[in-house]
Amino acid sequence: MHIAINGSKIDITSPESTKKLAENFTKYLDIGSVAFFYGEVGVGKTTFIKYFINAYQKNNKLQTTQVTSPTFNLLNEYKVGDLVLKHYDLYRLKNKSEINNLDLFEDTKDTISLIEWPELVDSNKSFKTVNLFFSYENDFNNRYVRITGLT
Repeated sequence: MHIAINGSKIDITSPESTKKLAENFTKYLDIGSVAFFYGEVGVGKTTFIKYFINAYQKNNKLQTTQVTSPTFNLLNEYKVGDLVLKHYDLYRLKNKSEINNLDLFEDTKDTISLIEWPELVDSNKSFKTVNLFFSYENDFNNRYVRITGLT
């Protein structure tokens, strides 16, 4: 599955297609990368991130761990060798000052940050982001993702 075309609408209706895309996506994020995940509740953001983190673990010959949404604690971290995968869920935050208290981008030299619900994050930050826009179609029967910011 080729995902290098920015802006393409990719069908992720089946769990298998979501998993395959997430596994391929590991090739596009390097240390220091930030990925923003947009979309309604239940559209597949956390599932995609779960497959992404598990693929990173497998690629590094580590046992896969359970990946859950950090909705209540805001951040889950997964150590993969010298790399830390940071999974944020900002759904419950209501204003930008709460974002500032998280120090989202203070130390990114050994991390990849995966951020669900990034709408409050200041878009003028001096870092490059990859954006994933998840959506439903056909009365919630189909799911799609559009990816922008890939190089």
